[in-house]
Amino acid sequence: MCTAITFRTNCHYFGRTLDYNTSFGETVTITPRRYPFHFRYLPSVPEHYAIIGMAKIEENYPLYFDASNEKGLSIAGLNFPENAVYYPFRHESQNITPYELIPYLLGQCIAVSEVRSLLADINLLNIPFSNQLPLTPLHWLIADQKEAITVESTANGLQIYDNPLGILTNNPPFPMQLFSLNQYMSLSADSPVNRFGGNFPLHEYSYGMGALGLPGDFSSGSRFIRAAFAKLNSVSGDSENESVHQFFHILNTVSLPRGCVKMEKTHEITQYTSCCNTDRGIYYYTTYNNNQITAVTLRKDLVSGDTLLAYPLCTKPQIFIQN
Repeated sequence: MCTAITFRTNCHYFGRTLDYNTSFGETVTITPRRYPFHFRYLPSVPEHYAIIGMAKIEENYPLYFDASNEKGLSIAGLNFPENAVYYPFRHESQNITPYELIPYLLGQCIAVSEVRSLLADINLLNIPFSNQLPLTPLHWLIADQKEAITVESTANGLQIYDNPLGILTNNPPFPMQLFSLNQYMSLSADSPVNRFGGNFPLHEYSYGMGALGLPGDFSSGSRFIRAAFAKLNSVSGDSENESVHQFFHILNTVSLPRGCVKMEKTHEITQYTSCCNTDRGIYYYTTYNNNQITAVTLRKDLVSGDTLLAYPLCTKPQIFIQN
C-alpha cells in the first residue's frame, strides 16, 4: 500500500510513501545524462535528462519506485493489484515494459503534455525484469509543476486521467477514488454547525469536530480521502524548511505504524517517505526507523556523468539527547 502526492508553495514538491512488509534494498539513485538506458524492444538511449529518485538497482539497472528528472517532471508507481493488465507485444506500438516506463518518460519529457503524446503509442508489455523479479501490478502518478495525470493499464487498455488533486493511492481505479470524495463534502477544518434538527441543543466539545467522519483506517480508499483532506486544508509557509516539513506532515497522516496492517506472517509498514523539490532537484526522505529528514541533491557536477550514483538509506534511529 502506498500514497503519492504533489504539493506547491514557492516550489513544486512530489513524493510518496512506500508501504510494504520488507525493504527492497532501495537507494536514492541518480542516473546522470550519459548513463545509457537499454530497452527490451526500443533502441538504446545513450543520453537523456538526468534523474533522481528511489530505486532498487538490479544488474546495474535502476528500477525506480519514484523519480524526478532535472526538468521537474516526476513519476511514482503504486501497487494496483487485481486491476493492472499488461499486454503481449504489438507491432504497431511502442512496446515498453512496466519497469522501463519511468526511465523512458523521464529521460525525454519535460512536461505532462509530452508524456500524453508518448503514451498514445505505448503498449505496456507483460514481460518481467527477470525470473527472480516478476511483474508488479502498477498504476502511476505523473506530474510537472502545472498538472498531474494518473495512468492505468487495465483490461480496457491504457487509460489516462486528469488528476486535479495530484494524489494517488492503490485500489480502486482512479475514477472511483476521485468519485468517493463526494461522500465527504460536508467535512471541514472549521468548527461544525449544528444541523441535527429540531433545534436540539448540541455543542462543540473539541477542536477538529468539523472533520468527524474522516476515515481513519489504512485501506487505500480511506488513505486517498485522508491525504486529500490534509493537502487541501494545508497551510504552509513558503520557505524550503516550512514546505518540506509540511509535505512530510501531510504524508504522515497516511503512514503505517507496525502492527496496524497485518499480513499473513508479518506487518506492512511505511518503509520510506519521500519528498522531492522538483524545481531544485533535492530529494528528501525519511525511513521507518529514522524520522530525521535526509537530503540528496541532483547537483550540477553530477548530472553529466555516465555512472549510476547510489546513496544507501539512513535507516538507523537518530535521536538528539538535549540534556
